[in-house]
Amino acid sequence: MDKSKLLLLFVRNPELGKVKTRLAATVGPEKALQVYIRLLEHTREVTRQLPVHKLVYYTDEVKPDDLWPNETYEKRVQPGGDLGVKMQAAFASAFEEGYSSVVIIGSDCLQLTSDIIADAYQKLASHEVVVGPALDGGYYLLGMNRLYPQLFQNKRWSTAHVFPDTVQDLQDLDLPYALLPRLSDVDHAEDLDEDWLA
Repeated sequence: MDKSKLLLLFVRNPELGKVKTRLAATVGPEKALQVYIRLLEHTREVTRQLPVHKLVYYTDEVKPDDLWPNETYEKRVQPGGDLGVKMQAAFASAFEEGYSSVVIIGSDCLQLTSDIIADAYQKLASHEVVVGPALDGGYYLLGMNRLYPQLFQNKRWSTAHVFPDTVQDLQDLDLPYALLPRLSDVDHAEDLDEDWLA
């Protein structure tokens, strides 16, 4: 276990009507909840063996009978504010607690693998920032070796502008950064195979 590395997992509490709302608009809230729970399980499977500290940040509350084993995952509640404020606060806390390489992921990327996350930490050995771009113009992973608040500010979250605006920030800051493979997030029914929606 590398105690200098931390993986932050930003997740929503899996509650009916509160998750995958864009997907729910076409398949209904019950199916959207089932899909989200499967996405959480996928995220757990690709992260549980990674030799880094892991911290799950919930949107609303930490429930004792959740999907994340307590011996593997620490758990907290996300601070208030928009996504940028929440992520900046999580990174700030991590660096204040002494971690030197911090990576954040969500729970929407079915193509994410353990190897890709491990590669992110490897890239942080020679770059200040690593980004995993999503096909929708956002990103599924962000990692850094110290806090760069500008990366979280003045962003149009949940739009196609997030990744290009982040890259522009990195270039403005003259930071050495690395990119991971471009992957697809699950937001709509067409992002899933038919067996997921059966």
